[in-house]
Amino acid sequence: MNLILEWNHILLEAIRNVGKLPIHGALAKHRARGGPPQVARSIGIVYTAVYDAWSAYDPVAKPVHRTTPRKPAAQHTDVNKRRAISQAAYRAIADQFPPEIYEADFKSRYLAMLSDLLMQEGITLGGATPAPVDVGNQAADDVLAYRHTDNANQTGLYTDTTGYAPKNKPMSVLLPAAPDAIDHVDKWQALTYLNSANESVTPAFICPHWYQVKPFALTSGQQFRPSTSPQQQLSQGFLDQAKHVMDVQTKLTPQQKVIAEYWADGPNSELPPGHWTEFAAYVADRNPLPGLPKSGKLSLDDTVKLFFALGNAIFDASIATWDAKVAFDYVRPITAIRYLFRGQTVRGWGGPGKGTQDILGETWTPFQVPSFPTPPFAEFTSGHSGFSMAAATVLKTFTGSDQFGFFYAQNVPLKADPTEPVTDVVLHWPTFTGAAREAGESRLFGGIHFYEGNVVGLDIGAKCGNAAYAKAQDLWSGT
Repeated sequence: MNLILEWNHILLEAIRNVGKLPIHGALAKHRARGGPPQVARSIGIVYTAVYDAWSAYDPVAKPVHRTTPRKPAAQHTDVNKRRAISQAAYRAIADQFPPEIYEADFKSRYLAMLSDLLMQEGITLGGATPAPVDVGNQAADDVLAYRHTDNANQTGLYTDTTGYAPKNKPMSVLLPAAPDAIDHVDKWQALTYLNSANESVTPAFICPHWYQVKPFALTSGQQFRPSTSPQQQLSQGFLDQAKHVMDVQTKLTPQQKVIAEYWADGPNSELPPGHWTEFAAYVADRNPLPGLPKSGKLSLDDTVKLFFALGNAIFDASIATWDAKVAFDYVRPITAIRYLFRGQTVRGWGGPGKGTQDILGETWTPFQVPSFPTPPFAEFTSGHSGFSMAAATVLKTFTGSDQFGFFYAQNVPLKADPTEPVTDVVLHWPTFTGAAREAGESRLFGGIHFYEGNVVGLDIGAKCGNAAYAKAQDLWSGT
């Protein structure tokens, strides 16, 4: 199996298990490592360290941060590359997701996965360090030294450094919205709900300081900030976009419900940034496709380049997206709809097994699992759209074609509504662009984004993908 894909499997397992950490006790604070922007940054860090280690054994590639000199041509062997890459990947993954943050069961499996993959390359933890291991260590040291001071506040477990405060007080999802529940209808509002452990939680805005994080290819977080604000509360457009979400929710097909849930990538998952590394793994390991310039199983060198560009495109998309989210601090559909239609009878989702029915506007909820009704950060723009189109742009550019060909067969009941007959639904994505667009549209089907937030998010993602790919290509080409 491709070495990069093996390290990616371990990375995704580490990400998924952050969401399974307890919400109380000594380990609870480490759940902060698991938000979408934090995960995007971690992926970018891991594959930058991998790239920098690899670049020491390439005749032309320039590193991003590595301070060790390029190795002589005689040392540019597959064995040396694999050892340097593996040591760098191990160090970066262990820095972003330290084994000690996990409970005993996963911790032991995690340590075994790390140790076994290192041993596969002739590296023993705590043992002798052949030269390629030193290169991997130095690459990781240089990347981590830079990133530990990149304004993400990793050492403070990503605590906000800007003093952000929401304009609205929290609203309980389980109770009808009272007349005084929403003070500023066009601004973000925290939600109170019961999580999967049946505990009442009110998540704060995730990483409102993220626009300050040092990017990979962007000049700043606001480089691609939308020039036009989203719909304002007194405009017809504000009312129309709320009605549009409500209308979509009442007409969801079984396939659209599967789309909403497949792309949700909420807690306990690899999140949208990790989801697209799985797609990249498929591309790296797929059979040759006729007419594609770069198709079939990728070499180690090409896989390093692909994941380096992809990881940093997603990372930059997180910064640009969060810049917009904080700059506009925009309302989510559940707040806007409950405010606009309070006291009115509307058509909406009644909950599992109830389908569409007449409900009070102040009780409206989106088609989501009750334990995670809406992500805890502002609506405009869509992170799913930004992450997905950034990744799709890199995959399309790298392979020289938009052809994808991946599919997903739904073989289990939906989490939001197990009564819905969906086990015969198959999702298929002929193109990377189509997959990214569906990922964005899924948030409309799920009732947690407006149409405009999706469209503008896709635009941000494409711009971030192009910028990151151009810089990555310049580096590995030595220009």
